[in-house]
Amino acid sequence: MAPTREDLELAIAAYWGKKDEQLATAQLSGSTAEGSSKAVRGGGHFNPIANLIAKFFLDAGYPAESIHASGSTTKLPGYYRPTKAWDLVVVHDDVLVAAVELKALGGPSFGNNYNNRVEEALGNGVDLERANWRELVGREKPWLGYFFIIQDEEGSRKPGRPGTGGAFPPDQVWEGASYQERFALTGERMLDQGIYDAVYYAASSKDDPGPREPSSSLDWQHFSAAIQARIKYLEALGLPT
Repeated sequence: MAPTREDLELAIAAYWGKKDEQLATAQLSGSTAEGSSKAVRGGGHFNPIANLIAKFFLDAGYPAESIHASGSTTKLPGYYRPTKAWDLVVVHDDVLVAAVELKALGGPSFGNNYNNRVEEALGNGVDLERANWRELVGREKPWLGYFFIIQDEEGSRKPGRPGTGGAFPPDQVWEGASYQERFALTGERMLDQGIYDAVYYAASSKDDPGPREPSSSLDWQHFSAAIQARIKYLEALGLPT
């Protein structure tokens, strides 16, 4: 059984430290919770999220040894650089089943950090796509996911100031958009342009983990369905063996 909405809420609460990480892993429904904890190690604050996503693949029959969230096994070849360490990598039988970035944006300074996150996301997606074009990442086209949490506070909710002083004016769609609204548009465009195969976007905070989902196309239902579609596609090709 795929992880549920309740599993997502538990994992995000654990991300904020509202629940113990080990307890969150144990409470992820199904018999593979122990497998999740074995597959995802390292002590990072994103471990509960990595465990949540790992469970999709464990429940589909992928061994824990195929799922990596730390160490050299998360490094994938690049095209514009030698390698890039992704946050969660699933590799089985010479197939890059999935590569997922897990990122967050917190306050109080959202401006520069937002731009950095967007540049990282675009660069990582394009770099791995080109590495696949060079036939560096296995025998099947890789599946790329992006999981993003923005801190839900006044600084990320308030309307942004319009850009001024540039050589050309920015697209009017950004006019007055808060950082929460900006990333909704960023994520939707990355998905539309095929930079990533699935994007999950949540607004959340320690006091109110939620999560709240600012974009209906970047919600848990769509993200979960995209992962399950990838699993079904590879299943039809005989994976996992």
